[in-house]
Order: sequence, then structure tokens, then C-alpha cells
Amino acid sequence: MHLEGSCHCKSVRFSVQSSNPVPYQLCYCEVCRKTAGSGGYAINLGAKFETLKIDGAKHIRVYVASITDSETGQMTKSSGERSFCVKCGSALWLWDPNWPKLVHPHASAIDTPLPVPPERTHLMLGSKANWVDPVIGEGDRTHEVYPEESIAEWHKRLKLNY
Repeated sequence: MHLEGSCHCKSVRFSVQSSNPVPYQLCYCEVCRKTAGSGGYAINLGAKFETLKIDGAKHIRVYVASITDSETGQMTKSSGERSFCVKCGSALWLWDPNWPKLVHPHASAIDTPLPVPPERTHLMLGSKANWVDPVIGEGDRTHEVYPEESIAEWHKRLKLNY
């Protein structure tokens, strides 16, 4: 599916091809919540990095988050690079060199109408803020940390081909 996206001030516009465009994963981790969250979570999509086309790249900056290891309390740098607009602060996408062929646009930055998910996956609930009251629908899946099922596997299981 061809997706068009932009930041709030429209200084950055982008397009990307996505085989996994259904916004179903709600991530409640501290990094997503603080860098891109609304409602206490953020939603990323799956797309092909090689198809990412950007207009206004000079307005993009990258944030690399520090992550606290839940077992040791040690701070480490995330491998993920979170791109945002320097003019308005809109979160745009996440790219990680561990999976260089993928890019994860934030659903909130997509202007193309997206499919409605038949179920949602709530992940990193163990990290959610105390004020967040997740709305768990019938058939939704919940995870204290990450699910084993990938974005692509979720789309395949539900026969959502784009």
C-alpha cells in the first residue's frame, strides 16, 4: 500500500510502500510514550526502507534514546533512530540498523487513510504510565513486554495483504 505522510507544519513530507499498514500495535514503553505518544502509547507501521522518499529532509533530526535495562538498571543507547521534524517536533518514523530493510512510520504522521485493525496488540504494558488506562477490546492481545509475533506475521495471520 502506498502511504503519504507529513509532519504537522508540513515542512517534511514523505511517502513509502507498506505491506503492513494496519495500525494495530499500541506500544506503551517510556520511549514511545514520551517521543511520539498520545493516549499513553505510540503506533508504528511496517514499510520498506528502500521506498522511503522524503521532501524537506533538511528539517529532519534524529533522536537516539537511552533505554534502562529492566533487570540491571543500566542505561544503554537504543539502536533505533527516531526521526522527527525540527520545526514542529512531529515524530515521523523509526529506523533501526539491525533491520536495515525496514522503516516504521508513526501512524500519527500518515495522511493516507489507514485500514481499521480487526484486533489490537497492546505491548510493553509493564512500562505504561500509571495514569494510562488501556482500552482493551474483545480479541485484543496484551503483553507485558514484546510479543513474539512480528508486524508481518500479524498481517499474515489475519490475511491482511496489501
